[in-house]
Amino acid sequence: MDDLQVRPTAQSAAHHPAQPAADPSVQPLSHPPAQPREPGAPHPAPDPANSPAHALTHGPADGPAYDLADLHARLAAGLPPEALLTDPDVTASYATDMASFCTAGRPAAVVLPRTVEQVRHVMRTATALRVPVVPQGARTGLSGGANASDGCIVLSLIRMDRILEIDTVDRIAVVEPGVVNAVLSRAVAERGLYYPPDPSSWEQCTIGGNIGTASGGLCCVKYGVTAEYVLGLDVVLADGRLLRTGRRTAKGVAGYDLTRLFTGSEGTLGVVVGAVLALRPAPPRQLALAAEFPSAAAACEAVCAVMEAGLTPSLLELMDRTTVRAVNALGRMGLPETTEALLLAAFDTPDPAADLAAVGELCTAAGATAVVPAEDEAESELLLQARRMSLTALEALRPATMIDDVCVPRSRLGRMLDGTAAIAERYGLTVGVCAHAGDGNTHPVVCFDPADEDEARRARESFDAIMALGLELGGTITGEHGVGVLKKEWLARELGPVGLEMQRAVKHAFDPLGLLNPGKLF
Repeated sequence: MDDLQVRPTAQSAAHHPAQPAADPSVQPLSHPPAQPREPGAPHPAPDPANSPAHALTHGPADGPAYDLADLHARLAAGLPPEALLTDPDVTASYATDMASFCTAGRPAAVVLPRTVEQVRHVMRTATALRVPVVPQGARTGLSGGANASDGCIVLSLIRMDRILEIDTVDRIAVVEPGVVNAVLSRAVAERGLYYPPDPSSWEQCTIGGNIGTASGGLCCVKYGVTAEYVLGLDVVLADGRLLRTGRRTAKGVAGYDLTRLFTGSEGTLGVVVGAVLALRPAPPRQLALAAEFPSAAAACEAVCAVMEAGLTPSLLELMDRTTVRAVNALGRMGLPETTEALLLAAFDTPDPAADLAAVGELCTAAGATAVVPAEDEAESELLLQARRMSLTALEALRPATMIDDVCVPRSRLGRMLDGTAAIAERYGLTVGVCAHAGDGNTHPVVCFDPADEDEARRARESFDAIMALGLELGGTITGEHGVGVLKKEWLARELGPVGLEMQRAVKHAFDPLGLLNPGKLF
């Protein structure tokens, strides 16, 4: 079960970034997915050729073997001593992200650069010796996308952590990739501005990692995901050339949108070394409410009513009964355990109380048994703290978890939650669901014991069943966590053969030797 996406619980273990003289522009160098299954039909066995375990048994395109001592010597020639780690006991600690049970290899070296030129040196060396490179941020990802491959160079960008500029007129920030999300958010807040993307790991995750997975967060229902805020990038390509994409202007449609292409590419096309990010004026403080429902379907009906009414909540989150009880057990939050689904809504509008009252009426009409608006900011934050605690609380139920990230059209959210509950019952497992309900983005969390072989098998099968359900409902296998290692087979199913062929062609154009993050995506 090494290829599972599971997390051990606590109980178990004024300018763009500076660049050298312009390089030549990038020059292009010159298995069909499974058919969708009918509802209720058995799930086909994964194709071994597309499985994560198989993908990590082969590296980049054929090239000359390299000598480890030569690699270390060449890297050291262009790096300060503290930037290069070669002790196997140390480099092994950089092998995985938060999906700790996904397949991973042993790095040949770990490099922690502080400058763009050091990154370029690493990529030139890698190209010369045909060594794979795995870019990493804070390794808070949940799909194995930052996992090392055997003999690779892990390129950790966490020391490139400078905020280079905050411009209050153009409303942009220019940052290096290792800047922590929360650090940037607080820095721009001091200038009366707002950087909306707020992943649950915002106190640890980096902007570079957020860009790599196009990550989201609780505020996406109103403000959108990371991709909406990336205006331009500085990217070191596989051969060491430096590419600048995008702009720092409010508008710009010149040429293909390479900025969007790199955003969400999980380090497979280039190494992001700088970013121009859009900012917004700081909104008013938000107020929240909680609504109890007798069923997940009723809660989802309320979500649809809120969106259809044209309201603009800054947050619209859902927790099922399993999640509510887990949060109470861990944090003694006093949430109503009799509820089958708890809906949290918040507004940061000029008159949030009126907006919350409108939501309350829609919730009552949808069958809510209780609607409790917060009286002030402190009560609102307490409600949101309960939601942020969801994953940690579910992790405490069993030794490990598998975290799904399936997004469906809002109109089918109720069917997604009811289907997930049926899957949990069919496989005899505890599955808690927390969701960015306003986006239709669900996070079913399968709780299980990896030491129990049968339970681990059922957990993996239920994980696949949940992803299949999402596709059947017209959804996608990932809304914000990325594909990484685990979901490669499912990406092929979602894209179809023509889509997969085009994606591989793009990969080859930017990385013809297959050096960047091999074994990820497809």
